[in-house]
Amino acid sequence: MPHTTAPPSSPWYRQVGRSQWKSFFAAWIGYLLDGFDFVLITLVLTEISDDFHLDTVQAASLVSAAFITRWLGGAVLGALGDRFGRKLSMVVSILLYSLGSFACGFAWDYTSLFVARLAIGMGMAGEYSSSATYVMESWPVHMRNRASGFLISGYSVGTVLAAEVYKWVVPNLGWRWMFYLGLIPVLIALWMRRALPEAADWKASVAERGQRPNPFRPLFATSARATVNVVLAVAATVSLFAVFTPLGDGLVPLLSVVAGICLIAFAVQLGGRRGWLLYVSMIVTIFFAFLYSWPIQALLPTYLKSDLGYDPGQVTDVLFYAGFGTMAGCWLAGFVGDWIGTKKAYAFTLLASLAFVFPVFAVKDSLPLLGVLLFVLQATSFGISGLLPRYIGGHFPTHSRAAALGFTYNVGALGGAVAPVLGAHLASGMDLGQALAVLTFAGTMIVVLLVGLDVPGRLGRLLDPEGPADHLMGEDGSGAPEGTPQHTRP
Repeated sequence: MPHTTAPPSSPWYRQVGRSQWKSFFAAWIGYLLDGFDFVLITLVLTEISDDFHLDTVQAASLVSAAFITRWLGGAVLGALGDRFGRKLSMVVSILLYSLGSFACGFAWDYTSLFVARLAIGMGMAGEYSSSATYVMESWPVHMRNRASGFLISGYSVGTVLAAEVYKWVVPNLGWRWMFYLGLIPVLIALWMRRALPEAADWKASVAERGQRPNPFRPLFATSARATVNVVLAVAATVSLFAVFTPLGDGLVPLLSVVAGICLIAFAVQLGGRRGWLLYVSMIVTIFFAFLYSWPIQALLPTYLKSDLGYDPGQVTDVLFYAGFGTMAGCWLAGFVGDWIGTKKAYAFTLLASLAFVFPVFAVKDSLPLLGVLLFVLQATSFGISGLLPRYIGGHFPTHSRAAALGFTYNVGALGGAVAPVLGAHLASGMDLGQALAVLTFAGTMIVVLLVGLDVPGRLGRLLDPEGPADHLMGEDGSGAPEGTPQHTRP
């Protein structure tokens, strides 16, 4: 299926057709809502803690709750996208996490709020995999890093919008109204997605061939295997739920091992004989990517209010700096990724971010200085994660890309569940700011090594040496979907 709409000599934005821009903005709005709905919990964490009488670790676990079901949502909704098209998966995903966010406003205690966050996690996972694959498979091949970075910038716009709404809603109406208002923009996203064309790669590789892939087929090959995998899914979910609630007190190490074994078992089966090592190594890479980025994402508002004594207006000002820094970083990542390559852009930018980690948490009395440092840190650290969809998606073929991306990304996203709880525990022995800095620095160094040395790709090629180095460039580097002849977009 073709991917170009204008000669390469044209300005880059003219090389993206009108329908491709429409597809992009429909997906981008979904990411904006994703950021808006998810960051709400971090903004109102102190208010919820006061109402429900929660300690710091319990409050942090509410952030973690959305990560517990992400592995399931990413796999199921990703498989839906591989089988029936990216559009359907996008619509189902946004409905699921929006209804979960709305339910948060009606929570009456810790447990009910935790359960609503589980629904948000499933929907967000599907939105990530379906929208990311949809946009990348619709845009020209040589600009797919830009497609990835620009798309993820919608998340940071949503966080900035949420911070602005927080400033006037919570003091006047209370924290519950933050969740009620989060449902309104969903109608816009659904309206924009009603008449979208299907992703070009998926149409060429799946729809036009009349074959409906079933990424879960390895899990249900026999009745015995199906039974075992249902038991594994229940065990993983229950174990993760217990780990992040008082139910698992005293058993956290054991339950974490049980959950990890179950999820790795799924990865081995889904990857198959040639792909299991790629699946596992990709999950590990993403886990550390979340471990370095989510301590700040989850606990920055708490740090600003509790350690620095900032009022809601000042918190909003700082989050503006952080949000716009992330957005600028996503845009920059897209251009740099298309210029020097995804892996180099990722590793070099993360290395640059290390210079700003500890200075951010050394600033105590200057909001402007803190804002500027945080802007640069988020641009070079969290912003570069705009390349993650492109980085992950290039490792998997079109017919299984959404499910593979959804599963590996969202199992790895458990690093985001661990991060705030680990940060809160570390803060019991040191300042919260120092704990966040240590986690961010250590996690960043590990990701630099994993991505810079291309560890997942190298391990994947050990078992599948004939496979393409980058599936998003096609088997021959042309950018055409696997097995599809090249021709020009009409």
